[in-house]
Amino acid sequence: MDVPRIEYRVVKITKPDQEPVSEWLVVYTTPRAEKRVYERLCEEGVHCYLPLYTTLRQWKDRRKKVELPLFNSYIFVKVTERERYDVLQVQGVLRFLFFLGKPAVVRQKEIDAIKRFLNKTQGYRIKVEAGQDVEIAGGPLEGVYGKVLRVGKTKLVLQIEQMGVSVVAELDRGQVRQRQ
Repeated sequence: MDVPRIEYRVVKITKPDQEPVSEWLVVYTTPRAEKRVYERLCEEGVHCYLPLYTTLRQWKDRRKKVELPLFNSYIFVKVTERERYDVLQVQGVLRFLFFLGKPAVVRQKEIDAIKRFLNKTQGYRIKVEAGQDVEIAGGPLEGVYGKVLRVGKTKLVLQIEQMGVSVVAELDRGQVRQRQ
């Protein structure tokens, strides 16, 4: 009895050459070296983003505005899978941030939200004290000026005087900036 012979052939289906997709990833840097690492990445031609905020620092002899990273030891890089290795070779880059065993991908929408946040709340980490005049930088009262009545850990209470009426509002610290 002849058994029919079945031939199997493995065919590898390949997609036409596609451009590699670049994604926003997060690199972890050596502590307090974010600006130097950012410069090195830019010199290597890597598309990267280092969110900075401006704050006032006090020394014994002077006060100075300084730019500090919003996220300590983190820089966002937009790279393809092939470029990841090159990024790791840059001095000061320690590793990529991973989530569930894969490099953590940050959506463009989230990068844009960080940029908008920094534009609206320039000076987010300002020290706010009772009696200080501030401007509301976010929310429905954006652009309104007020005086700080009380300061909590994350919230503060403002007295807002507009049109001859005094209103007390409770806001997150990130929603105000120093009055200019």
